[in-house]
Amino acid sequence: MPHPVDVHVGKRVRHRRWLVGMTQQQLAEHVGIKFQQIQKYETGANRVSASRLWDIADALDVPVSFFFEGIDAGETEPAQSTESSVPADLLGDKEALDLVRSYYAIPENQRRRLFELARVLSDVA
Repeated sequence: MPHPVDVHVGKRVRHRRWLVGMTQQQLAEHVGIKFQQIQKYETGANRVSASRLWDIADALDVPVSFFFEGIDAGETEPAQSTESSVPADLLGDKEALDLVRSYYAIPENQRRRLFELARVLSDVA
């Protein structure tokens, strides 16, 4: 069974990779490993060594500390959301990241109108 810290670090790797629009293959090539190893890191099946995490951080243009953000020293279980309709790890959800990326690709005046529409629809739901 994977250690919760390994799972958390893997989720943060996946989150950042999605955010920058990089594939597992591209990240693996930057780091000099096979994409299957990136898959194992992202699921927490394999533990990331310190030097490999350093290389991944460099490839994803973040400090190493990024991968540990949001985890407490004594945390063993993922945080639960207080709202049942919102996932606890919202930006760990690929669909949510795709939505945010698409949202910011819309011109600002249209984006504001879309935001207001979403707000109205959520109020009636």
